[in-house]
Formats: sequence, C-alpha cells, structure tokens
Amino acid sequence: MPVHRRSQLLARALVLTAAATTALGVATGGSAQAAPGSPDPADRKDVKAQVEQLYDEAEQASERFNAAQEAQRRLQGETTILQGEIAVAQDQLNELRGDLATVAGAEYRGGGMTQTAQLMLSPDPEGYLARARALGQATERQQETLHELVTRQRRLDQRRTEATGKLAELDEARRSLADSKQQIQQRLARAQKLLNGLGAAERVRMAVQDARDAEQRATRGTDRLDLGSTPPASERGAAALAAAVRMIGSPYVYGATGPRAFDCSGLMYYSWRQAGVTLPRTSQAQASAGQRINISDARPGDLVIFYRDMHHVGMYAGGGVIVHAPYPGARVRYESVNAMPVSGVVRL
Repeated sequence: MPVHRRSQLLARALVLTAAATTALGVATGGSAQAAPGSPDPADRKDVKAQVEQLYDEAEQASERFNAAQEAQRRLQGETTILQGEIAVAQDQLNELRGDLATVAGAEYRGGGMTQTAQLMLSPDPEGYLARARALGQATERQQETLHELVTRQRRLDQRRTEATGKLAELDEARRSLADSKQQIQQRLARAQKLLNGLGAAERVRMAVQDARDAEQRATRGTDRLDLGSTPPASERGAAALAAAVRMIGSPYVYGATGPRAFDCSGLMYYSWRQAGVTLPRTSQAQASAGQRINISDARPGDLVIFYRDMHHVGMYAGGGVIVHAPYPGARVRYESVNAMPVSGVVRL
C-alpha cells in the first residue's frame, strides 16, 4: 500500500476517534464545554492513567468472556449430541427388552414362566447373564441377546455420565461468562465516570492526543509511515494484513468480531477469516495457533501477542509497526510494536 494512502488512513482514524468520543460525551450526558474549573494537566494525566488501567483490566476480563463464550458454545453442542445419543440408545435398549418380554410371554402362555424367562426379565441383566452361563439355562441365542443388552446398557450409562459432566462444565462456563461480563461492565462504568468528570471537550482532547501519540510512535516522529520492504510470510498472511488494514478507523467494542467493530482478538479472527483461516477466538488461544518465532524475525501478517498473560494481540504490519484494536474510545489503528510488552510472535 502506498505510504500516502497509509497516512490518509491514519488521519481518518484520528478524525473518527475524535468524532466518536464527542458522540460518547453527548450520549453520556457530558457537557459540550469543559466543566468550570477544568482539571490541570497533572489531573488529566492521573485520570488518563486510571482509565488506561481500567481499560486494561476490562480487556483481560473480555478475553476471559470470549473464552467462556466459546466454551459455552462448544459444550452446548457436545451436550446436545450426547443427549441425542442417549435417546437413541435408550430406544434400542427398550426394543431389546421388548424382545425378551415377548419370549417370556410365549413361555408363560406355553405352560408357565420358566426360571430362564424370569431371569431374562431381571432388572440386572448382567448378573443374569453370569448366572445363566453357570446354570446352563440359556440358549446361545438368548445369551447373545443378553450380552447385547448388557453392552448397550453400559454404553448408555457411560453416555449419561459424560452428559452429566458436560452439563456441569456448561454451568461453570455460564457462571464464568456472567462473572467476566460483570467485571467488564464495572470497569467500563468506573472509567466512564472518571472521563465524565473531565467534561466532553476534555475527553475529546484526550482521545485526539492519544491518537496523535500513537501516530507519532508508529511513524517514529515523522509524517510518514514506513512499513519497510519485508514481504509477508505467505499469501494468506498478506491477505489477512490487507483485511486488517481495511478496518483501520473501525471502533473497538468488547466481544466484537466485525465487520463494523472489533476487540483485539476479534480483529485478528476477522482478518484471518478473510484469508480463509479460522483462528481461535481469544488472544491466549491465538498465541498457540501457529509457530512461535522471535520478534526480530516477524513478518507482515504475523500475530504479535502482548503482556505476560497474553490478553492483547495485534498483527505485524512491517517496520516495527502493528495494526490492532486498542480499547474503547479508540479506533483500529497502527501502533509501534514497542508500545506494549511483547509476549510472543506467532506465524500461521
């Protein structure tokens, strides 16, 4: 992509960030003017640091939310399959028991229910089978039928045990989902309260300054974005990067995977889907989705995982720059790879 085009995208992201923050101020009841007694630079810096910390904590909770949501979907599907298998197995078991009842009925009508028939209808077919063999009271066909009954009963019991375990896991995933969602909401509310204390105009200035700072880091203080000449590691990597770059200017929304809004891992998930690759949903899972390489060997399209707990991810664009979805109030943008502590780089 030509450098001037990239610069245009950066400028567009800056304008959209300011516009979005202004709208946020109006939506939350903030005044269009700074409140009387506007905070001094030291106060603004303190608020910014607190808000960034809350956003960081909210993003950690968001990745836990994404993981719990994925687990819930998987477990729900597995539970549904198991319950279907249990229903089929129960029907087959009932059919076998019906066959045995038919045999017993015929014997009864023929002169009374024999000991063999009585044992065949026992609620403990496995015990019957052992006794029947010992007493020599069952024909070969009867033993085969009872053996099949015992086998199916065992499978049914196993499936029921598995289903019980899955339902317990599903319940835990739902609790985790609710807890993570609550943590996100609490931290966002606290951050918004701090921002509201600055007034709408001050919030706009803070957002614009943040976008400018990111641009300065990405361009190394120049007016040009130099992504270098290192080619992507693959055609799919090039396609994924192109998709991510097209999303520059899109808003950050927790749990979003596009096409109009994203969280950090959601942007990676969406971009690589455009290249025909389905990534795991969370940044922690994406960290294990491919080959780990050194940051010095990173090429365009590689995933860059940040922080020790790997709760943030971006895509390497070249020249020491990534494209990522930063946090609420900011838009998808270019950023220096050194703006956050790198945990690892993944090549798909």
